[in-house]
Parts: sequence; structure tokens; C-alpha cells
Amino acid sequence: MNDVFQSLDPRINRLGVTVEGHLEAKSSLDQFETYEVFFQMKEGKPYEHAGIVHAPNEDMAFLFGKEQFSRRYTCTGMWIVKTHQVITSPITDHEQSAYDLLDHRLAETELNELSHFEVFHLKKRGRQQVHMGRVQAKGYHDAFKQASEHFGTEPALQVWVIRSQDLLFSDEADKDIWFTLPEKKYRDAIAYKSSDKINAYKERTAKQ
Repeated sequence: MNDVFQSLDPRINRLGVTVEGHLEAKSSLDQFETYEVFFQMKEGKPYEHAGIVHAPNEDMAFLFGKEQFSRRYTCTGMWIVKTHQVITSPITDHEQSAYDLLDHRLAETELNELSHFEVFHLKKRGRQQVHMGRVQAKGYHDAFKQASEHFGTEPALQVWVIRSQDLLFSDEADKDIWFTLPEKKYRDAIAYKSSDKINAYKERTAKQ
């Protein structure tokens, strides 16, 4: 026997239309997963965190990331990883390194195997995480330890560690996908040079 439902649309209710059917329980994940996007603006520059996209899989996340974050600026490469695969340190201020705040929680994420890990630093509030390099470690806790030894002298308000095999890397052979994306400086307010126009106007009016 079907259940009778009242529509949430008042226009449907005014028509007196009866809606029948069965309510099905939602699945545990009824929305797309979140993915972290990292991009490289120029050859030789470090990868930086660009933002987050929602996608059903890695390939679509890459496509969404490309469309979302590489349309305004030039881009030569992109990395994608599921948000839950990013292990982060506590965040601190400019007076203390994030490496000094590592705690026992990381012990729960040990892998007990030798793997490569990518290390990112948040160097300044309001900026994005920047790729510092790669370390080899037996697990996340060991990866933070190795990162501290290799990159601990650099500013680090927060540290991100990602297992390399969890990242989807853009392929070297696919570099041509970025060729149609010239840097669009005209999208930035600074490109309009409004301050120069204001100063020029002031000079003209002062002479009159």
C-alpha cells in the first residue's frame, strides 16, 4: 500500500493533486565526496592548495578542479586527493611551529609500511598550503617526524601530510590541456589601474 504525501510546493497543494509512493531510507553517503585540489602555476614552482571540490570520483574531481581553479590563472599541473586522506597537524600562530604541537592522535593512523609522503606547510595566515617536498616514512606519525627533520626550519603554522599513492597526479603527457588557459589578469581589480586614473583626474582638475 502506497503512502500519501503532501507536497512542499504550495502550487501543487492548491491543485489538490495527491502524491503517492514509498519513502526510501537515504544511503549513508547521499552527497559527493570532497577532494582537495593542488595546482602549480608555473614550471618549477611548488604546488599550492587551491581549494575543495565535490565529485563522485577522482577523474571528475580533476575535471571540476581544472574548471574551477585554472580558469583565472595559468596552470601547468594539478594534484587531487580525497579530503579524509589529508592528515593535518594542529594550527598555531607565528610564535610557534606546528611541529611543536603534534600529538598522540597520529599514532592511530600508522600504516606500518614504508611509503612516500608529500609534505605541505601553511606559512602565513590567509595563504594556502605550499608543497615542501617528499619524505619516506613507515606511517603518518613517522612522516611528520621526517618532515620536521627535513623542513622544520621553514615557517609552518600548520603541516599537511599526504601519502603519495593517494594523490592523483596530472600526467606529463597531458601538459597540452593547460595551453588554452592564458593568465587572465583582466579579471583582477589591479588590472584596471583605477588608482592611476583617479590620480590623473585629480591632476587635471587641479590645473583647471
